[in-house]
Amino acid sequence: MTTTQDVTTTGLDQTHVPGFQASGRLNGSLQQVLVDLTALHLQGKQAHWNIVGRNWRDLHLQLDALVEAAREASDTIAERMRAVGGVPDARPQTVAAQSTIGDFGADEIETTAAVEAVVALTRRTVDTLRRVHDPVDAEDPTTADLLHGIIHELEKQAWMIGSENRAPRR
Repeated sequence: MTTTQDVTTTGLDQTHVPGFQASGRLNGSLQQVLVDLTALHLQGKQAHWNIVGRNWRDLHLQLDALVEAAREASDTIAERMRAVGGVPDARPQTVAAQSTIGDFGADEIETTAAVEAVVALTRRTVDTLRRVHDPVDAEDPTTADLLHGIIHELEKQAWMIGSENRAPRR
């Protein structure tokens, strides 16, 4: 027996009937988080491949940790969207069109400048998470708990990477 999937313009899977059905607003918020996390993953890899200069190896390895955190978080969000009836879309054209975090650039970049750029991309991703958090929490505290964990991890990554360029306070 073949079934067809009926997807509305809100991106909700109408053939899946979970215990909790996300609203269009919740689904849209999670879609934006998914897009920005996917963009952070890709931008982090771009940085990973193109940094040059002092402390190259340490930053190269630290960027792998950021990339993995963003990739795992995007998977968590996409799977949550499916669990509550949403249809995630992280196709390359969607990410390119909808991401709000900015672009790392295509050329080689010195490690100090790369640290600043990557921390900015990470903080913008956290800004997206924080912007949608309260409306998500009002509708679905379980999903908000996932956002909490992702915010915690990305802020930790931003601190660790950003510390490369810091000097002690005097």
